[in-house]
Amino acid sequence: MGLLSSLQQDVGRCLFLPAHGRGAALPNSFRRLLQRRAGYWDLPELPHIGGPLESEGAVAEAQQQAAEHVGAQRAWFGVNGATGLLQAALLAITRPGQAVLMPRNAHRSLLQACLLGELTPVLFDLPFLNDRGQAAPLDAEWLINVLGALPLPTKAIAAAVLVHPTYQGYAGDLKPLIHLLHNEGWPVLVDEAHGSHFLTDVDPLLPRSALHSGADLVVHSLQKSAAGLAQTAVLWQQGDRVDPTRVERSIGWLQTTSPSALLLASCVSALNEWQQPQGLRRLKCRLDDARHLTKRLRRSGLPLLSNQDPLRLVLHTGAIGISGLDADAWWMPRGLIAELPEPATVTFCLGLAKHRGLEQRLRKAWTSLRSAHPDRGAQAAFEPAPLPLVGIPDRSLAMAWRAECETVPLDAAEGRIAAELVCPYPPGIPLLVPGERLDRQRLEWLRRQRILWGDQLPERIRVVRASEPAHEPVAGHG
Repeated sequence: MGLLSSLQQDVGRCLFLPAHGRGAALPNSFRRLLQRRAGYWDLPELPHIGGPLESEGAVAEAQQQAAEHVGAQRAWFGVNGATGLLQAALLAITRPGQAVLMPRNAHRSLLQACLLGELTPVLFDLPFLNDRGQAAPLDAEWLINVLGALPLPTKAIAAAVLVHPTYQGYAGDLKPLIHLLHNEGWPVLVDEAHGSHFLTDVDPLLPRSALHSGADLVVHSLQKSAAGLAQTAVLWQQGDRVDPTRVERSIGWLQTTSPSALLLASCVSALNEWQQPQGLRRLKCRLDDARHLTKRLRRSGLPLLSNQDPLRLVLHTGAIGISGLDADAWWMPRGLIAELPEPATVTFCLGLAKHRGLEQRLRKAWTSLRSAHPDRGAQAAFEPAPLPLVGIPDRSLAMAWRAECETVPLDAAEGRIAAELVCPYPPGIPLLVPGERLDRQRLEWLRRQRILWGDQLPERIRVVRASEPAHEPVAGHG
């Protein structure tokens, strides 16, 4: 089957991203644009349109209006997803040879930015939820312990990164965390790709946005948590810790010089939706509907885990001994498609569209899944990675990535330096970073992760060739 035919197929219940639900929740203004003659909207950066880095034109005006509406100083639309803007933002607040503090659940795009910018990631571990094998939200007490365990002097670190919320919708209070990091003199970049709806303040029960909590740079994916098309995103900047000129230069390096006018229009319409009372009312209705749905499903016996984002339903399949990956594989051909299957859970993204009949559909799917996998006990507790609270790779990412390498079985990799990311996708959180040394404990843990993740993790791994010289140490070593 060809791609065009595949795109026209009914792929079942839309409980996956983008959040517009295959067009059901697209803003009316954008729907009208799509109804014009095919290709009508495919335009270059004409003077009256401009682009994200132009000072004049409709795009510049829309960016300024959006920034003013949320209380930011600057906004830049992105057409390379949150990935491109996260990478540009990180490169804007660092220089080659510096280090950056970031959590272990940082998206792989940020590690790739470290490689591009020749930065040393100072990776800190997070609280661990061992009933489901996922990271818990960071709190101030944990971060204070992280800062006390830094393997580098604070002056060697140029910036800090936080993730809020997680893919599964876990979130905490960012304000005290950002305050601690600012006290160290670091600008703070927050990957809030999954939380653009937090910015609306439409619901007092939602977590407070990173932008309203004092972050210097915040990236939102407009397709993950707003009504934008795939690849749409926005980067916000506020305060005087970040030079907007450096941000623009970095965006110029990493974004296309021919941005899609359709994607830029989608950025505008998605953000405009939440500047209008009617759009905010729709969002509030979706949040209320989601909370009611969760309560009813729990009363029906579905083990839904608690999180801070009502639009993410995290079903704990491990509670009845079924892997989320197996559950997803069983449901998909039956027309129920989730966003994120993991070893113990399946995360459904409700998005911004209405879901009539969803409660009955999920109850029926759960009953059928249990009947097809009878007599199973709950999964055993998960084990965190055997890692220090804070650590840095043994070799620089750039050196490990570019070095002569070879591919060996996991069993033969003890003592070797990883030359690639090991990263199930989704969620896109690396289990192993280039430059890290594979000691026995880490290898044994990776083998057990492979049992849990199946083919998403490799049997063989690329490592730096044994004859490759060590080169210079990473920042703070030696």
